[in-house]
Amino acid sequence: MKNIVIFKGSMRPHNYTSMAVNILIDEINKNHTCSYQIIDPNDFKLPFPGQNEDSVDVIRLIAIVKTATGIIFATPEYHGSFSSITKLFIENLGYPSALAGKPISLLGVASGDIGAIKSLESLRSVCSHVGGIVLPGPVSVPHVRDVFDENGKCLNPKMEQRIRSLFLNMIDYIDQYLCPSVNLEDFVRN
Repeated sequence: MKNIVIFKGSMRPHNYTSMAVNILIDEINKNHTCSYQIIDPNDFKLPFPGQNEDSVDVIRLIAIVKTATGIIFATPEYHGSFSSITKLFIENLGYPSALAGKPISLLGVASGDIGAIKSLESLRSVCSHVGGIVLPGPVSVPHVRDVFDENGKCLNPKMEQRIRSLFLNMIDYIDQYLCPSVNLEDFVRN
């Protein structure tokens, strides 16, 4: 079974990043060949680089990522970049990074006109640098305060479909490039 790990890049209560992630979770739940695991920063106590790299939470984080079939980073855009907690997650994934060789999809939310384009470009660069396979088609949610209501319901059907497509595109990539369509043993026996 495919296992998708979703990094939530915000620690704020009732944050828009989590609202977007909830759409992904709904789409994943429709797919019976996938499981998922949420990496919530509130559930981890991660050290700054160079400090206690053998902490229980670092070891747990690396183990979770190593077992993932694919990774989705969801981040707000703060001051033109992705959140510091997202960077802290990446810094704690070891060297070489546990992200190396993993397909990665990116989702960003922001209140401005262009959405989270700057943060997604930066995050793409960092994930590629550590060896991740960043998939095309990141999703940037602009005017996030107008896209979600106070209960987290998406008010924009086109944006909701774009968020859902992020997961679907990842599954297509995994099925096409990571999961062999022909099992060698079956091929030899038949």
